[in-house]
Amino acid sequence: MSISAILLIAFGGALALEGAVWAIFPGGLRRAYREFLEQADERDLHITGAISVFVGVCLLLFGVSLLS
Repeated sequence: MSISAILLIAFGGALALEGAVWAIFPGGLRRAYREFLEQADERDLHITGAISVFVGVCLLLFGVSLLS
């Protein structure tokens, strides 16, 4: 399996999961986002984003290593 296929699968899975959560719990997710954004300052958002990128890359690399 090529890296482009893996990236497409990972991106598609992320979109499907995010879309499913919004489809099932739109009001609750909107409230959660609003509360988080009201309480968090920019530093918290940067740290949360960096952690998310790190975890995502680690999972992607782990998945690629399983295919090799």
